[in-house]
Amino acid sequence: MNTLRKLSNLVVLPHSVFALPFALSALEIAYVKNQAEGKYTPITPLLLLVLVVVAIIAARTAAMVFNRLVDCQIDRRNPRTASRPLASGVVTGRFAWLSFVISSLVFFASSYFLGWHCFVLSPLVFFVLVGYSMAKRFTEYSHLVLGLALALAPGGAWWVLRPEVEAVPLFLMAAVIFWVAGFDILYSCQDYSFDRAENLHSIPARFGIERAFTMARLSHLLAAVCFLTLGMFIGAGVIYYIGTGLVVALFLGQHLLVSPDDLSRINHAFFTTNGCVSIVYFLTVTLHVWLGN
Repeated sequence: MNTLRKLSNLVVLPHSVFALPFALSALEIAYVKNQAEGKYTPITPLLLLVLVVVAIIAARTAAMVFNRLVDCQIDRRNPRTASRPLASGVVTGRFAWLSFVISSLVFFASSYFLGWHCFVLSPLVFFVLVGYSMAKRFTEYSHLVLGLALALAPGGAWWVLRPEVEAVPLFLMAAVIFWVAGFDILYSCQDYSFDRAENLHSIPARFGIERAFTMARLSHLLAAVCFLTLGMFIGAGVIYYIGTGLVVALFLGQHLLVSPDDLSRINHAFFTTNGCVSIVYFLTVTLHVWLGN
């Protein structure tokens, strides 16, 4: 239990709520679409669900641990992150590396049992997930890389059942990319001065906080457009558009909580509001899929 607690603190395990509901949304839509088309699913729905959840949590855990490992020295120099378990010494490097190896192996094993078509692509997915940790050393658009990392969850869940290029997963992935990029831009405003001093790349460090807020708003606007457009491809009815309207309202609420001159409520805007975004969207898709509206 103590080991699980240390791992949870290291990777902030509850933040799996950001990507997981979108993956489950994609899985629901793909499953019902397969049922309607009479396509055969080689594994039972329960096993499918368990494997997808395990794969996503393992992938996120590996990515987060790797991020903490490569950023350990940076985190120690940053007053905002100096208290993180690895940076502060609460968790050892050995524990972190062991967690990284085990979670990586679990991800690859889950991909294998989900199907050969998933296992073949798993190294590419893994490269993107761990690659995000290096992105801010090279580009101010690392926020989009983070968005892509999270968007691979719904894209991968769709691929499990429907290994073909289709509009639905592409629009859902685009929505997640812009949603994540928007809130990550806002969150990184806290490190504006530190990033500039350390020559780390971010949109706030490159363009300033005022323009970063404008770009975050634009990113969330694009996310809203993608969510709404996706509704057309799944034949959505009133339930979907009401739920999506609530998601857009949460976007707006996030921007009302913080301003370029006041970042004091950024944690509430980041953690609480965005957790609600993913859960509300999942419930919206669930109601649409099973009630047919």
